[in-house]
Amino acid sequence: MRVGKKIRKIRVTSLLLASYLAAIGVGALVLMLPASTVPGSIPFIDALFTATSAVCVTGLIVVDTGAYFTPFGQMVILSLIQIGGLGVMTITVTIFIFLRRSISFKQRMAMQDVFAHTPREDIFYLLKSIFWFTALAELIGAALLFIHWSGEYTTGKAIYTAVFHSVSAFCNAGFALFPDSFVRYRGDLLLNVTICGLIIFGGIGFPVVYDFYKAGFQSGGKRFRLSVQTKTVLWTTLFLIIVGTWVFWLEEYHFMMDESGRGVKILTAFFQSVTSRTAGFNTVDIASMTDASLAFMIFLMFFGASPGSCGGGTKTTTLAVLAIFGWHRLRQRRRVNLFKRSIPDETVTRSISLVVLSVTIIAAVFFLLLLTLPQKLAHGGGHGRFLTYLFETVSAFGTVGLSMGVTGDLNTAGKSLIIMMMLIGRVGVLTFSYVIAGDGARNGIEYAEENVMIG
Repeated sequence: MRVGKKIRKIRVTSLLLASYLAAIGVGALVLMLPASTVPGSIPFIDALFTATSAVCVTGLIVVDTGAYFTPFGQMVILSLIQIGGLGVMTITVTIFIFLRRSISFKQRMAMQDVFAHTPREDIFYLLKSIFWFTALAELIGAALLFIHWSGEYTTGKAIYTAVFHSVSAFCNAGFALFPDSFVRYRGDLLLNVTICGLIIFGGIGFPVVYDFYKAGFQSGGKRFRLSVQTKTVLWTTLFLIIVGTWVFWLEEYHFMMDESGRGVKILTAFFQSVTSRTAGFNTVDIASMTDASLAFMIFLMFFGASPGSCGGGTKTTTLAVLAIFGWHRLRQRRRVNLFKRSIPDETVTRSISLVVLSVTIIAAVFFLLLLTLPQKLAHGGGHGRFLTYLFETVSAFGTVGLSMGVTGDLNTAGKSLIIMMMLIGRVGVLTFSYVIAGDGARNGIEYAEENVMIG
């Protein structure tokens, strides 16, 4: 009885974090089984790193997924990716719904926080829609990828490879069975478009998909107004994809893609623009890209995907709110307006807090990561490692999975820091802070006001 009361008192944010920790712990233990790896064993820190990367749909790896893990181990990773992509709580609640089991109030609130920008009475129906949309998208993606690989592999292997990469792409995980990701398929139109399509649908957020579903199938022929959330996500996503494609095409035209035709160059730039925000696949060698391209990729990785999606980062809506906030302040306007709607001041404040907290966490972990470097690396090789490890830190935070090739060289302390960053990035900075400090609003002590100079 006392245990039940204690469980009911657990905050929703703590429940979400606990669900991810439980999935990671179980996944790490299963990956340590002899049947999971080709050598028959794997160090605990590497198993924990791989499980965290899969559950947090990041894609950073310390060993080659296709060569080091057996088919059983790869299926364990794929299962963790699917669970992490949808969210551990989503899987649990969906199973309860199909079994017609009762859902606790805290589980209902957890789903509300993750998948709804406004209170909804149809949260259960929303979850069912998410489940079926995911299954349909991954099935279509697998079918298209099977067409691509059917001419290269046997039927069984083509199906397996197609399913693995379809799930990995839709969940924005970035795990690939090839050591060079998709570099060998840089010019293949079907594979590139299919993977990008899966990444985009998995990264725009389930609330957006549900909005379109309601507009198409539940409007009853009446005019249906898309929410501000949906409009903001779509326009911001489109803007980032177009700008990203242009930047990568411009910067890498005479470097990474110098031997390719114009069509392949555009396709490569488009692929990197899409995958850089959260997915982690690549069709070029990341370490060989220009500093300008890498810096812009850090920007894309920082903001990442959209709320209620499979991706991480501070989210596209945060970028949109802050951009409009800055523009309106320059024009001396107090309210932030989007699509003829005013955004609540609390939302603007949360966006600013989120970015400040995120930058602070990245800076702190980045500094600690540099401290973990062996002395011979810290004092040798110039200062190029600064960008390399900053890139790695932001990639982990944004649950992207792109790397300049240093993930496997991290020591135990470095891997532990990256594990922590992947978890924070997937659960969410604000959610993580609520677990530590509590989510109750406190006014604190209020004194007489006195101005200070800023700027």
